[in-house]
Amino acid sequence: MKKALALLLAVLTVFAFVSCGGDDEAASASTTSSTTASTSSAPAQKTVTLILSEVHAEGYPTTLADYEFARLVEERTEGRVKINVYSGGTLYGEETGSIEALQIGDLDFARVSASPVASYVPALNVIQLPYLYRDGDHMWQVLNGPIGQEMLNEIESSGSGLIGLCYYDAGARNFYTTTPVQSVADMAGLKIRLQNNAMMVEMVQLLGGNGVTGIGPNEVYSAISQGTIDGAENNWPTYESMGDYEAAPYFILDGHTRVPEILLASANVVNKVSAEDWEIIKECAKDTQEYEIEQWALREESSREKVVAAGVTVYEPTAEELAEFQAKMDPIYAEYGAGYEDMIEEILNTGL
Repeated sequence: MKKALALLLAVLTVFAFVSCGGDDEAASASTTSSTTASTSSAPAQKTVTLILSEVHAEGYPTTLADYEFARLVEERTEGRVKINVYSGGTLYGEETGSIEALQIGDLDFARVSASPVASYVPALNVIQLPYLYRDGDHMWQVLNGPIGQEMLNEIESSGSGLIGLCYYDAGARNFYTTTPVQSVADMAGLKIRLQNNAMMVEMVQLLGGNGVTGIGPNEVYSAISQGTIDGAENNWPTYESMGDYEAAPYFILDGHTRVPEILLASANVVNKVSAEDWEIIKECAKDTQEYEIEQWALREESSREKVVAAGVTVYEPTAEELAEFQAKMDPIYAEYGAGYEDMIEEILNTGL
């Protein structure tokens, strides 16, 4: 009887021990499950999506650079910042509309010409003066040097709500006409279509021609064909893509103006991203400049090859002939360069 009781007590002791151990294991499993659930329910990293407006079509050099900018930003911020590019003027058909949207924070980025930005930074008018640059390399030495970078800084400090990130290439604007132009004398009496820009109109008048405004870019071909005008002026890609070379087959490489593009940001973007990501965005913009320049050169060359193959006559003036064109611009430099004489002198001497 005593042995039976002892055996029963031993069994009960073992059972109690095992039960306690089982409870510990269950508690451990419950803790692990809770930890896993807590980890899996942690909030995912938030992505900030920004918008960039571009008036040019898909495949255009500046549009390609916009997409490269967006790619670099998303890659270098590890997905924290994403930029959606809207090309072809789908958001804003006019660059002035893009600028206004940037100012009020309805838009985050826009690629625009430097011309309308000059309304906020008058010094930008200086880099648009006719016959200012010897060639494209000269312009880039200026834009990537102290003068160009100070102008970008002035955009941000102007109180306009705009921030200048970098410059893009838009090539040189040249005259194309229905009759050969190889000197200033050949410009006499020619009616040349121009953008609605007072300085450009005065430029043509000083060369002996007549500046005509109010004709849209899509109307140039018909205006030349009908004899309303004798020619126009623009860069290689526009001359080719608009078909103007068929109506005005004489192209003179006078390069009268080189107006760069600017990639702008809204000052409001700074409040949408972290300080670290804002620095990354600025760096990415600058890193796309060389890419855009390369794309522009490729597009220029393909456009030139196409029009030459179609029978266009291209004339490249000598240094002496170009000097004659430039000498006619003294009244413009006196009017539009007033107060910036030292800057103009510095630009003219850059790279010499």
